[in-house]
Amino acid sequence: MDSELQEQCGDDAMLYLSFQRHLIVILIAMSVMSVGIILPVNLSGSLLINDPELFGRTTIGNIKIKNDILWLHTVFAVIYLLLTVLVLRHHASSTRYTGEDVVKRTLFIARIPKRAKEETIGRHLREAYPTCTVLEVQLCYDVEFLMELNARWVAAGHSRDYYRALILDRGRRVFINPKLCGHFCCCSFRGCEQVDAVDYYTKLESEFQDQFMQQRDAPIKKSLGLAFVTFQDEAMATMVLRDFRNTRCQGCRLLANSQPSNHSQSLQVSKWVVSYAPSAQNVHWKNLSVQGAQWWLRCIFINFLVFILLFFLTTPSIVLSTIDQLNITRPIYYLNDPVINQFLPTLLLWSFTALLPTIVRYSTIFVGHWTRSTENRIMMHKVYTFLTIMVLILPSLGLTSLDVFFRWLFDKKFLDKGKIRFECVFLPDQGAFFVNYVIAAAFIGNAMALLRLPSLLLYTFRMLVARSAAERNLVKQREAYPFEFGLNYAWLLCIFTVVTAYSITCPIIVPFGLIYLLLRHMVDRYNLYYAYLPTQLSQRLHTAAVKQAATAPIICLLWLLFFSVIRGGLTAPTSIFTFVVVLLTIVICSILGCAEDKYFTIDKLLKLLPQPTETEQTSQAWQSRIFIPSFLRLSKPENPLDPQKHPSYGAIGNSSQLLAEESVQPPDDVSPPDNADSDQIYLVDAGDG
Repeated sequence: MDSELQEQCGDDAMLYLSFQRHLIVILIAMSVMSVGIILPVNLSGSLLINDPELFGRTTIGNIKIKNDILWLHTVFAVIYLLLTVLVLRHHASSTRYTGEDVVKRTLFIARIPKRAKEETIGRHLREAYPTCTVLEVQLCYDVEFLMELNARWVAAGHSRDYYRALILDRGRRVFINPKLCGHFCCCSFRGCEQVDAVDYYTKLESEFQDQFMQQRDAPIKKSLGLAFVTFQDEAMATMVLRDFRNTRCQGCRLLANSQPSNHSQSLQVSKWVVSYAPSAQNVHWKNLSVQGAQWWLRCIFINFLVFILLFFLTTPSIVLSTIDQLNITRPIYYLNDPVINQFLPTLLLWSFTALLPTIVRYSTIFVGHWTRSTENRIMMHKVYTFLTIMVLILPSLGLTSLDVFFRWLFDKKFLDKGKIRFECVFLPDQGAFFVNYVIAAAFIGNAMALLRLPSLLLYTFRMLVARSAAERNLVKQREAYPFEFGLNYAWLLCIFTVVTAYSITCPIIVPFGLIYLLLRHMVDRYNLYYAYLPTQLSQRLHTAAVKQAATAPIICLLWLLFFSVIRGGLTAPTSIFTFVVVLLTIVICSILGCAEDKYFTIDKLLKLLPQPTETEQTSQAWQSRIFIPSFLRLSKPENPLDPQKHPSYGAIGNSSQLLAEESVQPPDDVSPPDNADSDQIYLVDAGDG
């Protein structure tokens, strides 16, 4: 089944599911130790009243202050840290990313003068590196508007072909109301007349085709200063890349120390930024037009707005308090309907719980990263950080927003009130909140993930606003989308962090965390196979998730450190031991993190590259049209009514076929531009957006 799943969903899905299985192994071991050893120890304490129904008796708060049994909790926290590191290390070493996340014969070059030509760049590389054979130089152009026209042109052509096939099938012409939501109108009047479907879409297609033909030569004048250079083999590309990685200091700048040629000065070669080219499926082509200072200003502005918003509205509870203070929902309460008055706060709480992480997610998308792997990796870090603050840190301290947290942190009476605030973490009933949260995530959260309710609502909206049956058929074909690994990694790691952080202080939470992971694994496995399109990202995303998971046992140690300091003081042996362990762990993780980054250097990459045999070298033919957009290629005629040729909502298909057909094809009766085979340029495909 795993081989079939890998063929269907790709390497990224297999690494993601393998990561989940390793987390399940960790929680199985933690469940045995927490429930079998730590829970009976907590129940043996006598600090709280001996009430069998009191939840606090299962927590560390039931242990007396100066009890040597607290050393057991500290030792098991260290065991959990070592267990997590060893299991995740096994995951990182046993899995191999066989997907080609970089095109190793192609280099991506940035900061090229926008007036540069392909021939000039090719001549420079041939003169500077005479032993390297340059097969192709392709500049990138700003064709975002052209792609929008192409998408509309393609949609109109598909709709026209749909109704032509319908005429042949039924033997009569079809009339439609082309207004928005016109299919709901049951009568015809002036301004809302029905028109012949074939004539309407033929006219619409002709208009978009004319606009496309007028604009198709405009991108040649809008070079982005980016190029993809393809060499004959990987060794040549690596030699050029290694040469550009050798930098020299000139004032406050680092310049590339590459080989010179007669064109070095005009091309400003010393300013080039060279790297391996990502795979075509990994690139956000439409975002390449945003670069340099414009990209950084956009990134800073968007993230600053999100930070200011979430600084004051960090948790759903503070959002509801703000709404109540502004009297926004007061007219609803005046209705005096008990059902509405009881249901509305719960509905708002659930809505804002889903909305706040969504804001962080879309802030990453709007920044405009050039590759999908980078976008998913940054999204994972940002959403995970926010969820950890919203779900774990602030509720543990009894706070509602970062604003209140920093006001408390920098208060003059922080030292006097700090002990009281940190004692909130270890209240007898504090762990019950997180146990309920994990239970809700396990059953309600996984059920929502299986239903994919946001996607279903968006699909319903698009079906409602579609103007005809042909457009609704097109919505069905394009509804499936790639799995968002960054967002799902963030939610998964958030629950794992909550469970691990309270695995010592409230050991009964661990079995429910295991139930969550088991259900989540089955749900994600089902969705990846049946509901989502395959995608090809990068191994760095999955490596970053492994490093992020290592923070969970560190937070567990910090919780024990706070408990030991509050109960026994800074000079307590458990406090000193836990502090040293936390400090050593952070230092070692930082050193290992820097060392692991060398995995992605050129020398390490060369060692990991499989050495092709002579047969493989002759069979691996280079495809010069791999990055040419699909609308420049001649498409094959197809029946738009045939459901076997289109992956509809919730459908499955071969992953290689879906990846190849991900981009949009033009209508079958329209030939591509005359220069489809001669112009070697990178264009933005509407299907990649």
